[in-house]
Amino acid sequence: MSTIELVPRPAVIREINKESKDVKSYLLEISDAGKISALPGQFVEISIQGSGEATFAISRSLKENANFIISVKRVGHLTKMLHRAVCGDIIGVRGPYGNSFPVEDWYGKYVYIIGGGIGLAPLRPVIDYVLSKRNKYAGIKVIFGARTPDDILYKEDLEKWNHDRRIIMETTIDIPHEGWNGRVGLIPAVVKDLAIKPEDSIAVVCGPLIMIKYTVNALKELKWSFEQIYTTLEMKMQCGIGQCGRCNIGEKFICKDGPVFRFDQIPEFIPLG
Repeated sequence: MSTIELVPRPAVIREINKESKDVKSYLLEISDAGKISALPGQFVEISIQGSGEATFAISRSLKENANFIISVKRVGHLTKMLHRAVCGDIIGVRGPYGNSFPVEDWYGKYVYIIGGGIGLAPLRPVIDYVLSKRNKYAGIKVIFGARTPDDILYKEDLEKWNHDRRIIMETTIDIPHEGWNGRVGLIPAVVKDLAIKPEDSIAVVCGPLIMIKYTVNALKELKWSFEQIYTTLEMKMQCGIGQCGRCNIGEKFICKDGPVFRFDQIPEFIPLG
């Protein structure tokens, strides 16, 4: 990696969308001569001068102009500063970094996208890709869960997918809520209830770590193998280049060897009962 790749590039915030009470999405445009072209699952490092730097999944790439979107949940100082930003502000961007979901290897397979909360962000580019080449896949089903209706992300996308015959949607909330007439239940329970079949299928799981653990347990009970289950772990990274040591899993570094893994590659990450 060259020194120049470690220097943040200026990016202009072109659009801000409030997704939920604590999540905003930012359309970013690189303001120098270069552009960013990212694969599904890759991530960037975002910095604000005087406030630090943090890792974010690219939640959508815009092919027509090579701009991209990140979705930010307010959980700390840097994310608080990002939530205060306005259109026209300039922030720093490094990347894209990391590997990507092997979407072309899944041709002919049925793809299950299983996301919880902000975990849908790194999975949205996978959905975009599969839909763009839908005839190459046996099918796609999205299982998305949020704590309450107010925590549901990408409402416009969900509405569009609900009416798209190329995709099957299952949206659930954790606990009953007044006015909600849809499915209620935690994602692992929904996965069991749907009894999704492993034959010629791939599952991609992302969300809170506890949700990933129990969802993978549910898949194992349904006779899925680790070789069929993928995740992305960008939430555990800091520097993005393998220097800080924060993201190691055994001998692997998430930022350099991931963030995308099959579960047979990281059996030590989540003990499965």
